[in-house]
Amino acid sequence: MGLNIVQKIIKTHLVEGEMVAGKPIAIKIDQTLTQDATGTMAYLHFESMGLPKVQTELSVSYVDHNTIQAGGPENANDHLFLQTVAAKYGVYFSKAGNGICHQIHLERFAIPGKTLLGSDSHTPTAGGIGSLAIGAGGMDIALAMAGEPFYLNMPKVVRVNLYGKLRPFVSAKDVILELLRRLSVKGGVGKVFEYGGEGVKYLTVPERATITNMGAELGATSSIFPSDEQTYIFMKAQGREAQWRRLEADPDAEYDEVIDIDLSELEPLIACPHMPDEVKKVKELEGMKVHQVAIGSCTNSSYRDLMMVAKMFEQAKKTVHPMVSAAISPGSKQVLRMIDKEGMYDVLLRAGFRFLECACGPCIGMGFSPPSGGVSVRTFNRNFLGRSGTKDAQVYLASPETAAAIAMTGEMKDPRDLGLEEIKIFLPEKFEIDDSMIFAPAADPDEVEVWKGPTINYIGYKEPLGDKLEGEVLLKVGDNITTDHIIPGGAKILPLRSNIPAISEYVYSVVDENFAKRAKEKGGGFIVGGENYGQGSSREHAAIGPMYLGIKAVIAKSYARIHRANLINFGILPLIFVNPEDYDKIDQGDILEIDTSNFAPGEDNIITVINRTKGISIPTKHGLNERQVKIIKAGGVLKYVKDKFEGKIQ
Repeated sequence: MGLNIVQKIIKTHLVEGEMVAGKPIAIKIDQTLTQDATGTMAYLHFESMGLPKVQTELSVSYVDHNTIQAGGPENANDHLFLQTVAAKYGVYFSKAGNGICHQIHLERFAIPGKTLLGSDSHTPTAGGIGSLAIGAGGMDIALAMAGEPFYLNMPKVVRVNLYGKLRPFVSAKDVILELLRRLSVKGGVGKVFEYGGEGVKYLTVPERATITNMGAELGATSSIFPSDEQTYIFMKAQGREAQWRRLEADPDAEYDEVIDIDLSELEPLIACPHMPDEVKKVKELEGMKVHQVAIGSCTNSSYRDLMMVAKMFEQAKKTVHPMVSAAISPGSKQVLRMIDKEGMYDVLLRAGFRFLECACGPCIGMGFSPPSGGVSVRTFNRNFLGRSGTKDAQVYLASPETAAAIAMTGEMKDPRDLGLEEIKIFLPEKFEIDDSMIFAPAADPDEVEVWKGPTINYIGYKEPLGDKLEGEVLLKVGDNITTDHIIPGGAKILPLRSNIPAISEYVYSVVDENFAKRAKEKGGGFIVGGENYGQGSSREHAAIGPMYLGIKAVIAKSYARIHRANLINFGILPLIFVNPEDYDKIDQGDILEIDTSNFAPGEDNIITVINRTKGISIPTKHGLNERQVKIIKAGGVLKYVKDKFEGKIQ
């Protein structure tokens, strides 16, 4: 039996386990990437391990999230730490202004067939070039840089057959929105989506990357395209054709699931507030007034995307509607230079667009927030409640084509109804290559002094697990709680990412502004959640913050992959209701007791939760393997690894 692309890559990187779906495996990691909002902690974790240099083939530190220096030195302190720690430990450093990590990594570093682990949930963007790219928490990145394998359950592999060709003004964004419409934000949990079929050859690498990027919104472990002629064209244009290799599934490869999509039948789609899977046809919303349009993010900020928007405005001979505030965030300095070279920067400027920095910006609530109660259409990947920086804003997600049509008209508009002639965007034969804002590691690391500002306050693990956990249920939440709910983003909170005591004050502040105060007064306790607890961003602060506040365990119906791993990494026990209806038997304020004296690995290992307030016992399970149990018992993975390095743990 032949192998699919995912199996081929995992087979050559397998360190432990068997390639059986759902079973624990460990794989060697070739490359890592970090961004500044999560990377500072990752390098603090790595530094605490005492190793002289990273052990990966390539590690890159990007600054693209916290680029607004407003009201304090926190961001600048983190950036200086990141630059000096990268120089000392063998990591490449991409300076603020160079662009978004996923766009730059696709342009300059990603390689077909390589494994990439990134401290950002949208790391699978590199799957557009044929890399098996996975998002994880900063601690897992630190471990990978230390030479440790990455542990996960062998994912199911879903074949997505693409047929036909996209019609004019329908784009790759509509492909992934269609999958979200069909499958929901939970539809990809434990899976990798592998794209194939005749339709693939008509999609360029940037278009493929849009699709793999938003696979994260499905909850998928990763998404990947074959490495073929389109891949070669892109890599050659980047001057990296020597790194290209063909990578395709064997003709007799088997898959756990198969999904068919006829590209020629798709039409412009839009995700409605406040979830990426609330997908409708744009035509269903036509006429709705729009206050703001934002084009960019790691999903749709490529040369292809911005050229499409510019060509639409140029052909229509229109400007941005007077009642719309419109902005563009180019994905990289390369993209900005290329559209300028083609004369399209001036077209967009004259059309009335504001140009923001080559950074994540509005996507993570860092500037350009909508007005109160305003409608904002964005080419981004997430529209969670309050993520834009305006809690009562109505945020919609759409393609660049749809966003351009809306910016012109001031209302929801199907771009096919503008009366424009078909626009075809071809990639340049040669991109403008300028790596002057990417710095190589120091030739002599001993000469580098790592700079740590006073706003960096590191905490990596908690006390070891005892024989009994007891305390109050400090918060009970529902389904699809995101990491944005647990630790909000935005210009006020993101700069605190390296100061754990400070950022912990904002844990669950979106849901309950008194949560942190209550947790400290009660000496910690428990959180109860519903389905898909912790979906969204890879931010490990959604585990570190609760750890600092004394959260001992979370009891939920189910978990998002990355957040569950982060909880384990920081010593918080993730329990699952054996009977989902038992969720109704625990209320906020109840006093719980959990006997962990016989805590052991196993899918069916039952841990009984005693609700002392109600006088009942509730069975839960954890599904942790032997390594994960040792991590929880040690108080977190950092303590576990240190004990392992010192020979205290076998």
